[in-house]
Amino acid sequence: MKTIALINHGCAKNLIDSELMLGKLAQAGYKITLDETKADIVIINTCSFINDAEKESVASIFDMIKAGKKIVITGCLPQKHKKELQELIPEASAFLGTSDIDKIVDVIKKITKDNKVKYEVNDNPEYIYPENVERQQITMGASSYIKIADGCDFNCGYCIIPQLRGPYKSRKIENIVKEAKELAEKGTSEIVLIAQDTTSYGKDIYGKPYLAELLTELNKIEELSWIRIMYTYPSLLTDELLMTINKLDKVVKYIDVPLQHVSKNMLKLMNRPIMDYKKLIKKIRKLIPNCAIRTTFITGYPNETEQDFNELYNFIKEMKIDRLGVFEFSREKNTKAYSLKPQISAKIKKQRKNTLMKLQQEISKSLNKKLIGKKIECIAETVNEENNTIIARSYKDAPEVDGLVYINTKTPVIPGDIITAKITGAKQYDLIAIY
Repeated sequence: MKTIALINHGCAKNLIDSELMLGKLAQAGYKITLDETKADIVIINTCSFINDAEKESVASIFDMIKAGKKIVITGCLPQKHKKELQELIPEASAFLGTSDIDKIVDVIKKITKDNKVKYEVNDNPEYIYPENVERQQITMGASSYIKIADGCDFNCGYCIIPQLRGPYKSRKIENIVKEAKELAEKGTSEIVLIAQDTTSYGKDIYGKPYLAELLTELNKIEELSWIRIMYTYPSLLTDELLMTINKLDKVVKYIDVPLQHVSKNMLKLMNRPIMDYKKLIKKIRKLIPNCAIRTTFITGYPNETEQDFNELYNFIKEMKIDRLGVFEFSREKNTKAYSLKPQISAKIKKQRKNTLMKLQQEISKSLNKKLIGKKIECIAETVNEENNTIIARSYKDAPEVDGLVYINTKTPVIPGDIITAKITGAKQYDLIAIY
């Protein structure tokens, strides 16, 4: 049997697809390695969300070609570029689209028999989660992601995801709960629920959004400590959902709601909910006391005026959001925004992003300083017994995208433990604490 390696690019949703492919290959008896130098075949699971992500994926492809590896290109890049990619990269042994991961074993079998290119990309992707596959986890730690749905029915002006992933498809509640129990039994302390939009969960199966019901069931799993929700949609953050999050003890008080902009002019052009976002933030804070709020914004979307930008700047300054990311607009073919005029220059996009991030750094440091002297729940990620230090995350911080808490302790702690640490110092994004 051949040895298979996998290089993953992009978001946590892509990571789960990679782990499912490795799970299928492991079930079929293939040897899996995380060291591509020792592999006969390398799968490169690609991302095409924005130009920079594509460049990273393409760099990996050419690195592996240079290393003389037999490669299989999967995910968003083949889905987006269809047969063009086959012409551009004739060295690849096979291509698989976003909804074709169930074909990975057959493709590997075929290309080990001959070197002909196998092209397996569905023109109309429709993601079906392979429930009979046990994920071969690439990263194991205190936290694990669970994909509760994939695809998207919204049509945001800047986004190509609906074309790459197809319509919204939820997993059944019992399958998600089963996976969460299995992860908890293996030692996972925190599960992180992900989808293109978690708040639409269940609408296609149960006839209405069903996230509150899913959270209620997950909250019953004894071995779990924390449940975190990512990627909520602003207009679907109902009072009922927010009150459910507040009352369930294992659901961390953390709302990730990408707003993208606040100017009505921009929201209309982006095809995003035109809402009073100040009102929404205030509602979240009222219904979930001490809730950490995370959001993202886009600068330099076509037609963004100085007035639009100033409105966004003043919103951030006033609302003092706990966690905030800013992306420069990336012009993607086959999106509404691609042909909008006028396009904003790269220089102005970057300037506006840097201005917002500088403001947010000041806000973040100020909010962190207010925590000095207070006690806060944290999850231990790594423990160094030699110098009595723990690298942890507070409930206010999601894995990989938010800050860390550096804790000094003389008390024995193992990764995954939930501890209450006393904050002694504050940086722009990170905290210092004792336990």
